[in-house]
Amino acid sequence: MNAEALERYQALPLPDTTQEHWRFTDLRGFDPDVFSRGQTLAVQDVPAKTMLELDVAGLATITESGISVERAPDGITFQRLDEGHERLYSLVGWDEKFAAHNAAVWQHGLLVHVPKGVELDKPLYVRITSSANESALFWRLLVIADPGARFTLVEEVVSSRPDLHAYTNEAAELFVGDGAKLEYVSLQNLSRETWHFASHHARVERDAELDWVAGGFGSKKGKVRIQNDLAGEGATSRVTGAYFTDGEQHLDYDTFQEHIAPNTTSDFAFKGALRDHSTAVWRGMIRVEPDAQKTNAYQENRNLMLSPTTHAVPIPGLEIMANDVRCTHGATVGRVDREQLFYLMARGLTRSEAERLIVRGFFEDVLARVELEPVREALATALEARIPQG
Repeated sequence: MNAEALERYQALPLPDTTQEHWRFTDLRGFDPDVFSRGQTLAVQDVPAKTMLELDVAGLATITESGISVERAPDGITFQRLDEGHERLYSLVGWDEKFAAHNAAVWQHGLLVHVPKGVELDKPLYVRITSSANESALFWRLLVIADPGARFTLVEEVVSSRPDLHAYTNEAAELFVGDGAKLEYVSLQNLSRETWHFASHHARVERDAELDWVAGGFGSKKGKVRIQNDLAGEGATSRVTGAYFTDGEQHLDYDTFQEHIAPNTTSDFAFKGALRDHSTAVWRGMIRVEPDAQKTNAYQENRNLMLSPTTHAVPIPGLEIMANDVRCTHGATVGRVDREQLFYLMARGLTRSEAERLIVRGFFEDVLARVELEPVREALATALEARIPQG
């Protein structure tokens, strides 16, 4: 246990809606300290349904009771994370309530280190399953791509059953070395009674490339933070987000594009569909430091409202301290085009079939950004499956 982080966690109040970054996400009724953690929990041994079927190079699984590395390719490090690792906490520390909670008590961590120049032709896969009722599951990922390394890491977070009441908390630190390429896929499909908080922070060095896919389908409420630091000249990051909310779900994404070095590029595109009484919040910030001339940055958030009672809150932002940059953003909230719906139904489709086609069309451009075909297909299937039959 990290005593300094625990002290910080205990000192920080639970965020409330008076704080700008929590203005639209109310945590009243949530107490992170009432959830149990550790190996004494009654963990479900029934494997949760996966969104993906992948041929993988490495496989690790995490539950409340522990972490298991079931397969690891030769020549790379794919193993339990040592609490004394020199890069641990350098990107995600304990300056925020939930990051501090993770730093204080995490037990299950995975270290992924791909050496210089190594290329993997199959993905590495880590599967996290929240499987005990009234449980708290904390895990960390530390990913290091040495210069010239190229690989894909897929992370899937699920619940063992749809009514599971739990609290999950993740911290991920990603280091992409000079000229390396990392594809990072993070899919969240937790139960509708699980509170989920995550802090993901990446540092991208000279001429390196980070291609990030974030899929959000489950959970009750919480916040996911995504920060990319473009730290080396010529660094590129692309983040593609797709989410679907229904019922009383509330998803909150907080993204930050930090341009530190010159001639860097970032491209963040998030799209979501909403049904019933659900809510989606997206807050994006592009920050360009004084030395980051020739920055090219873009961010967008588009929302499709499938019910009149949904609520979407897109909040783009720019903070530019250099004078030779190209930074743009876009945000929209729109409803299903009634004429389009009528046109499809007039040709024999049911309303749900017509809505599925509209949803597929809405997400088509962001899905086209996903390089890994099984991931692209899984996202498309998951999005369309949220439209009720009938």
